[in-house]
Amino acid sequence: MKMLAFWKLIALICAVSWFTPAAAEEIAIGCYIPITGSAAAMGQVVWKGIQTARRLKPQVLGQKISLKLVDTKSDRIEAANAVSRLIEKDKVVAIIGEVISGDTLAGTPIAERLAVPNLTPTATNPLVTQNRQYAFRVCFVDTQQGRAAARFAREYLKAQKVAIIIDQGQDYCVGLAAFFMEEFQKLGGQIVAKTFIQTGDQDFSAQISAIKPTAPDLVYAPNYYAEDALLARQMRELGFAAPILTGDGAQVSDLIAIGGAAVEGLYLTAHFHREAVNTPLAQEFIKAYEAETKSEIGAFAALGGDCYFLLRDALERAQTTKGPKLRQALAQTKNFPGVSGLITMGPDNNPIKEVNILKVQGGKFVYVTKLAP
Repeated sequence: MKMLAFWKLIALICAVSWFTPAAAEEIAIGCYIPITGSAAAMGQVVWKGIQTARRLKPQVLGQKISLKLVDTKSDRIEAANAVSRLIEKDKVVAIIGEVISGDTLAGTPIAERLAVPNLTPTATNPLVTQNRQYAFRVCFVDTQQGRAAARFAREYLKAQKVAIIIDQGQDYCVGLAAFFMEEFQKLGGQIVAKTFIQTGDQDFSAQISAIKPTAPDLVYAPNYYAEDALLARQMRELGFAAPILTGDGAQVSDLIAIGGAAVEGLYLTAHFHREAVNTPLAQEFIKAYEAETKSEIGAFAALGGDCYFLLRDALERAQTTKGPKLRQALAQTKNFPGVSGLITMGPDNNPIKEVNILKVQGGKFVYVTKLAP
């Protein structure tokens, strides 16, 4: 009787299994991104880019890819907590984020310790990936960007004297300024003034008054979009007409919305411009993104898309979601035809890429030239 009852139970389990569809397995990718806070304008665009990429290529290894988003609120503690949550609670196989260097530096040590690949779209500080196996990026690094900016200032703009205005509250801004100054002086240029601001400042009159008497040929302000826009407005209001050069953190439409006519003629080093790329994936992505968002694509959307596509490509090559194999596949990336151009991972998991130079003209970011790595 006991044996008969056993076989009846087995038959019942089989019958239930036959009529109950198996739950679809998913591969979860985590995203820790600033949707609110001071870096929200950048984070929201990155997130839109990631979502567009997923809609174009929603599966890998025969499974659906799901995205798990945590808002870092543009805060380092929130960023660290987000990485822990994504790995320990959401069981993600890889992470995209953060957007700014300081918050990424808060998250990458946790991902490193737990052997989960962390791929940032836009954190350019060298320390993000330095001496880490599981930290990667799809953007160029600040050593390259700062030197390219210095070359552009000396060789293209013919600047001899430069004044620097640095947001001392951001690792990105401090580092980028340091690399620029070192290279600019090597090229024979002179730093005639250096002054500091803080994220969220609204009044820059003291800093402008300090640098204006030095009569610089150029003001280098490697800060984020909000501070650069307000700085440009106040410079022009005070009759200071020196051209401004900044970094990739300013390539957000809010720069133009806030700065208006004052940011006309502003130059910046950038990761992406639609006129500078021609890969099939870029054309497909640009068309889809602009149709979905009804807005012109910029660098942050492109780099968000590149993070997703590169992770998906690495998963296909690794043929597994296991951290060590996935990390190895990411490190071996060579000539991947991404949205922002060809991507090859170099030393310290930093991509070898060209630097684009853009200019604000007619209320738009206009492509000027590109500088080889």
